[in-house]
Amino acid sequence: MQAHSNSISSAPIALWRQLQGAAAVVMAVRDGQSMTPALGDVAAPLRPGVQALAFHALRWLGRAEALRQQLAKRPPPPEADALLCVALALACAEEDAPYSAHTLVDQAVEAAKRSEATLHQASFINGCLRRFLRERDSLVALTEKSPQAVWNHPQWWIDRVKKDHPAQWQAVLRANNRRAPLILRVNERKTTQAHYLHALSAINIGACAVGAQGVILDEACAVTSLPGFAEGHFSVQDAAAQLAAPLLLDGLQAPAGGRLRILDACAAPGGKTAHLLELVDADVTALDIDAGRCERIGQNLARLGLQARIVAGDASRPEGWWDGQPYDAILLDAPCTASGIVRRHPDVRWLRRPSDVAQLAHIQARLLATLWPLVRAGGRLLYCTCSVFKAEGEQQAQAFAAQHADALVRPAPGHLLPQEGARAAVFADNALREHDGFYYALFEKRSA
Repeated sequence: MQAHSNSISSAPIALWRQLQGAAAVVMAVRDGQSMTPALGDVAAPLRPGVQALAFHALRWLGRAEALRQQLAKRPPPPEADALLCVALALACAEEDAPYSAHTLVDQAVEAAKRSEATLHQASFINGCLRRFLRERDSLVALTEKSPQAVWNHPQWWIDRVKKDHPAQWQAVLRANNRRAPLILRVNERKTTQAHYLHALSAINIGACAVGAQGVILDEACAVTSLPGFAEGHFSVQDAAAQLAAPLLLDGLQAPAGGRLRILDACAAPGGKTAHLLELVDADVTALDIDAGRCERIGQNLARLGLQARIVAGDASRPEGWWDGQPYDAILLDAPCTASGIVRRHPDVRWLRRPSDVAQLAHIQARLLATLWPLVRAGGRLLYCTCSVFKAEGEQQAQAFAAQHADALVRPAPGHLLPQEGARAAVFADNALREHDGFYYALFEKRSA
């Protein structure tokens, strides 16, 4: 997964233009479109600043919408509402605001005036924002009655996290609203964690180790500017995702005289495929349903100097791609709500609907049942999702184990809850100290 820089652009581009772009991104998300393609529609010179503002706005959108409801009981047209909510999101928390409140008001009104879609709403936006400046404390206090405003997540999401993780739900939601750091995974076929940390230190880039191959940068930057990028010395991968390959491989023995046969189902963009190949000599098949994303797997592996059999196919229909030979190990990083990676993708919480959880859990169960027969006796299947919802994690794994008597449950982390702070432990079961939300279950097939 590509890391996003969250720093406000220092390029000399008028703030009103960036506010227009951020409002367009928020409108797209409200219309059900992922933030990634919406940002792709933004002109390249504007994109870094728009991305930073849009990230911030989406992290504070719950509060902004509650404030707008206080300022105007009837919402303005969608374009004006998006611009107003972006400005409110950027101004509502003074300690975290990227610009002064008066600058934001001035530039938001300018943005409204510069667009035909919002021109006739400029006075309305100006009035709302200036009232907000005058009555900030009382208006914010009124929004404290709304959990969606306090936690900046939809109410159904808050309720589900509270039910699934009653002791940690507040810490989970709080972590979701923080900026995620840039985390790298060192390619051990090219260098080592210690050597790479030294290379970063030599050019005054602060970083620290996380896990066996991970490196957390103190400040995010363009990965192409880091030492060893072109040579394939590292990939971008969150610390939680870096657990997958070692979990699957630990203690796994190849058949006598042979090489391990491993399937990475739902493999794009190839981060876990690459990690497997960095750790062991094996015949790895990287499978993904999207042919375009398969091309990206190939590009990523080529930069790292690695090779796999890349196949475009549906993991739930093995008859279309399987050669009939059982695998020693299968890695199933199943489609999910992505509820664990909200730090990196703040649009996810606003895009998902409550019904998505059950629909995706059904897909996960079907994939597990379909791929399990492809594992040899004594082989393994690692099931993982980047979700904190138990329906996609613990409950899914328990149901699978109950339905498959030949599945031996091996030690695995279970639910890892998102958290920040590489130098401070938040949850007792977390040794990494800094990672996204994830779930892991490891099954070994009993011999007949």
